[in-house]
Amino acid sequence: MGKILTLLFFILISNSIISSAQDCNTYTFTNNAIFTTCVTLPVQNSHLHWNYHPTNGTVDVAFRHTGVSASDWVAWALNVDGAGMVGAQALVALPDTNGSVQAYTSAVTGYGTTLQRSALSFDVPVIRAERDGNGDVIIYGTLVLPGGRTSFNHVWQMGPVSNGAPGAHAMGSENRNSVGTVDFVTGQAGAGGGVGGSLLHRRNTHGVLNAVSWGVMMPMGAMVARYLKVFKVANPAWFYIHVTCQVIAYGVGVAGWATGLKLGSDSEALKYTTHRNIGITLFVFGTLQVFALLLRPKPDHKYRIYWNVYHTSIGYAVISLSIANVFKGLDILDPEKKWKNAYLGVIITLGVIAAILEAFTWFVVLRRKNVEKEQVNGAYGANGYGRHNGHNSTA
Repeated sequence: MGKILTLLFFILISNSIISSAQDCNTYTFTNNAIFTTCVTLPVQNSHLHWNYHPTNGTVDVAFRHTGVSASDWVAWALNVDGAGMVGAQALVALPDTNGSVQAYTSAVTGYGTTLQRSALSFDVPVIRAERDGNGDVIIYGTLVLPGGRTSFNHVWQMGPVSNGAPGAHAMGSENRNSVGTVDFVTGQAGAGGGVGGSLLHRRNTHGVLNAVSWGVMMPMGAMVARYLKVFKVANPAWFYIHVTCQVIAYGVGVAGWATGLKLGSDSEALKYTTHRNIGITLFVFGTLQVFALLLRPKPDHKYRIYWNVYHTSIGYAVISLSIANVFKGLDILDPEKKWKNAYLGVIITLGVIAAILEAFTWFVVLRRKNVEKEQVNGAYGANGYGRHNGHNSTA
C-alpha cells in the first residue's frame, strides 16, 4: 500500500512538472513559430521565448502575457545600461478598439512615461503583436543586440489603457518585482529586485521617514505632555522632553514630506490624491504647531486658555491624520504583510500604554484633589472657622 501511495505521489509531481513545462516550452503559436528557448518569468503570468542568432547578433523574441484583459496594455523591455524602468527599451502591445493589438517601440526616459512611440537605442527590424484565443497577448520582435552583448536586465509590465494610451500600471508587489536578468546564449533568466530602482528606494525612504516621525514620534511626544506633567517632580522636564520629541518628529516628517513631493513630480502618471492631501494637511498643521510654540503665552496670561485649546486640538488632529496616512501609505507601497503588522503592533502598544497612563493619571489627579480638600478642611477646623461655637463673644 505504501509503495502504491509513493508511486501515485511521484506521478502527481511528474504531471505537475510536465504541465508547467508545457505551458512554456510546448505552447503552440498561431503562426507555427518555433522557439528553441523559453523561460517562465517569476511574476505576472508571463513567459519569454527566443531564438538567438550568433552569426548576426540578433534574437527573435516572443513575450507572452497570459490572461490579459482586452482593455490592458502589455510591455517587455531590455535595459541596456541600467536596471528597472528608467532607461528601458520597450516593446509595447496596445489593444485597439476593433479588438486587434498593435505593437510599437518606446524608450522609457522617466517614471512619468505614457509609453509614447519612439525609437530604441538598438534596431528592431520586426515587431508585431497578437491576442490568441485564450486571451494571451504575445509581442513578437527581432532585436539587433547592442555591442555584441547577450546578457541584459529586462522588465515587463501590464496596465490599463486610458484615453487610448497606456495608463499607469499598479504598484503591487508583482509589478515591483517584474524585473530580472536574461542571457540569450545560456538561456538563463534570474529574478531581480523591485521595478523602479531608485524610485522604489525613495518610496521606501519616504514611507520609513513618515512612519517614524508622524506615525510614532508624534504620538509619543503627545503622551509625554499628557501624562508626565501631572507629576510635580517631572516639571519642567516633561516640557523639554515634549518639545524635543515633537521638533525632531517635525524635522524628520518634513524630510519625508519633501521626498513625497519629489516622488509626485517624478511620477506624474501616478495619483494618490487622498494620501497627498492628508500629507499636505499634516505639514500645514505641524508648521502651525511650531509657530504656536514660539507664540506660547505665559501660564497666567488671559489668552493662555485659548492657546491651550488650539494647541491640543491641532495636536490630536495631527496624530489622528498621521496614523491614518501611514496606513494609507502602506496600502500604496504594498510591502510584505509583516511591515504593516509591525506598525499596527506599535500603534496598539502605544494605545494600551496610553489607556493605562490615562487611568493612572486620573487616579493621581483625583487623589491629589481629595488630599488638598482634606488639608483645606483641616486648616479651617484648626483655626476655628466654619464652626458654630467658633465666634463666641467675651463681651
